[in-house]
Amino acid sequence: MQKDVLENLQAMRQKSPLVHCITNLVVMQVNANILLAVGASPIMAHAQEELEDLVKIINALVLNIGTLDKHMIASMNVAGDFANKYKKPVVLDPVGAGASRLRTETALSILRTIKPCIIRGNGSEIMALAGEIGETKGVDSTKDSLEVVDEAKQLAKTFQTVVSVSGEVDMITDGTRVAYVHGGNPLMTLVTGIGCSATAVTAACMAVAKNPFIGAVSAMALFASAGEKAGKKCQGPGSFLSYFIDELYNADYEDAAKRVTLG
Repeated sequence: MQKDVLENLQAMRQKSPLVHCITNLVVMQVNANILLAVGASPIMAHAQEELEDLVKIINALVLNIGTLDKHMIASMNVAGDFANKYKKPVVLDPVGAGASRLRTETALSILRTIKPCIIRGNGSEIMALAGEIGETKGVDSTKDSLEVVDEAKQLAKTFQTVVSVSGEVDMITDGTRVAYVHGGNPLMTLVTGIGCSATAVTAACMAVAKNPFIGAVSAMALFASAGEKAGKKCQGPGSFLSYFIDELYNADYEDAAKRVTLG
């Protein structure tokens, strides 16, 4: 698995996949800068009139429900339909699923109709989507990734997808296999956009991966490595983001790959 992760990260940097993010308005700049730092190319567009043209040329699509309204939902559905038509992989970030009916129902609708290859979220979001009552605190998680392994497996099996759960130890499953990623830093939870950017980078890795499981694991390994290194240099959350972007740009892929274990 570590060899697959190493090769995937190298391929992502070499091929510079174009990732289209219909995403949380709060995090667009952070997402774009982080995609550039890892070697991918970002595009952020929501207008339905241009989505078919854009989806034709991208390598992966991100649907992030962080700042929902009826126009955003419509754009996500249109882009998702075109992604299916043109066989472009989709990653879903179900931000705040379980916190409101709108968020939960929108995420489940995307899972049923667009069928993303990967769902990437926190423990509470994954628990909510798996049909459990998640203890949500806004869009933050009150469930650790290791507490929702069974729910993540069930969600993956039900929707034939890969589930990537962030936490102190990240956990990724395709319903059968389980991978764990060790590293990161607690300051990652104090910078808006880090989690959403993990989803964007997951799409970049998936775009060049042998399969979605390897793509999902690779992205979390890269973040774990860069986050741990940035945490040792920074003075707080403000400087953490700058160091984190630099560490992603100067990434040590071998170090990232070594952070992965199979359960």
